[in-house]
Amino acid sequence: MPYFDAASSLPLHPVARQALAAALEDGWADPARPHREGRRARMLLDAARETAAEAVGCRPDELTFTTSGTRALHTGVAGALAGRRRAGRRLVVSAVEHSAVLHAAEAHREAGGEVTEIGVDRGGRVAPGDVAAALGDGAALVCVQSANHEVGTRQPVGEIAAACRAAGVPLLVDAAQSLAWGPVEDGWSLLAASAHKWGGPGGVGLLAVRKGVRFAPARPVDERESGRAPGFENIPAVVAAAASLRAVRQEADAEAARLSALVARIRARVPEVVPDTEVVGDPAHRLPHIVTFSCLYADGEALLHALDREGFAVSSGSSCTSSTLTPSHVLRAMGVLSEGNVRVSLPPGTAEEDVERFLAALPRAVASVRAALDVPPSPGTADPLLVDSLGKRCPIPVIELAKTLPRAPVGEVITVLSDDTAARLDIPAWCTMRGQEYLGASPNPDGPGTAYRVRRLS
Repeated sequence: MPYFDAASSLPLHPVARQALAAALEDGWADPARPHREGRRARMLLDAARETAAEAVGCRPDELTFTTSGTRALHTGVAGALAGRRRAGRRLVVSAVEHSAVLHAAEAHREAGGEVTEIGVDRGGRVAPGDVAAALGDGAALVCVQSANHEVGTRQPVGEIAAACRAAGVPLLVDAAQSLAWGPVEDGWSLLAASAHKWGGPGGVGLLAVRKGVRFAPARPVDERESGRAPGFENIPAVVAAAASLRAVRQEADAEAARLSALVARIRARVPEVVPDTEVVGDPAHRLPHIVTFSCLYADGEALLHALDREGFAVSSGSSCTSSTLTPSHVLRAMGVLSEGNVRVSLPPGTAEEDVERFLAALPRAVASVRAALDVPPSPGTADPLLVDSLGKRCPIPVIELAKTLPRAPVGEVITVLSDDTAARLDIPAWCTMRGQEYLGASPNPDGPGTAYRVRRLS
């Protein structure tokens, strides 16, 4: 089965396997001990740190190995905020950050801190000017990812870093998705990443803190890893993570060019082979291996299962694939369609033939899901321009809206009643895709849910 979910995790790189096996022989002892076995373990740990630091673009003594990328982000956010408590208690984050950053922001808010969220454009990109405008009094830390994990959009880290530097505010960059493809633009103060994203072992993260950045590790402080990652180091896993990062970097330029061409093919072909589909994410400023699209009138979870039956492993940000039944916060911040959402992230070595097979299978999968959701028109109401979709999950409200539209004269307004939170995103996105006018939403005056108003333009 072609595995097209590289943005979630990758299998162990062959170099990681070799390094892990070799390090198991010599990396079992305590590197803090002065005996021969301890010195051997220390040499392995120091060499891994130098290798990883070279790839990150920092000094070895600025880099800490953590137990995961999430732990690196949580530690980085908490440590930087604590170190700059006297400067202020306001955390600035983009609206499309990884949930690990948003969870850290929520913890900061619950502890009495302030959080400022920066919006993005429809491509998922943060405007450096918006960040600069948020750096007023009390700003202690800015968090902006180098590239988005759901849609692949690269952020203008260099420009954002310049604005932060001018304001004297440190910038933490989540480089989990981009680090395998090259170093992050210079100017950042803290950087976090996760080894399983590039084919290293799970359970290894990186946290780099530049010299001069005020940082106060959470207590109790351990003597290991500069007090930033307490506990005994998993030296074999750390060695494998560093070795595989160096290996993928050596192949990155050639593989990026090859995968970028395949992704461009998917971006161009999907709207041609599947009607009513929106490709999302910035078309130019993007990672080479990620493409995301959303399909009208399709259930995301059902679509993932249909593609799985066709032999393809992909992921989704649709609300129907989420335990909370709410659309992805990334898609919501971008204001794009969430229903029938599919993220394709190609691993290194993806064959052109597999991409062609995916493009051939996708129309069948979408058609089967749409056929299963081919609901009849809404039962008649006193008002023929009222669609009562209360109690129905998206994409049903959008399907019922689409079936009602032809019955409305041009210029008339259709009201859709829905209590599904995804409708707040999907109905405006449907209007944009179909050239209709979205007039807004308001509480349902006659009962539960929300009333969405759409004017037919054509």
